[in-house]
Amino acid sequence: MSRRCELTAKGPQVGHKVSHSNHKTKRRFLPNLCNVTLISDTLGRSVRLRISTNALKSVDHRGGLDAFLIKASADDLSPKAVDLKRQIEKKKLAVAS
Repeated sequence: MSRRCELTAKGPQVGHKVSHSNHKTKRRFLPNLCNVTLISDTLGRSVRLRISTNALKSVDHRGGLDAFLIKASADDLSPKAVDLKRQIEKKKLAVAS
């Protein structure tokens, strides 16, 4: 399983671990990922995603999973999230017409 957020595409970064003697060794900074179950109001079901805690705050700030996915770019989303976005947009169009 890759260490990448399914909503924001945040992944590992590389940097240096610097000792007291200023000796630098490579290290990885991993994103803070957590498995969460989010509820889609439009689809009327819950969805399990592996997202960063930063993305969880963003979803809450934007007013839920549906609002976040509609506003998000498809380039940043995982294939699972892109499929969810399509389902939500299709359902909203069906309700509107």
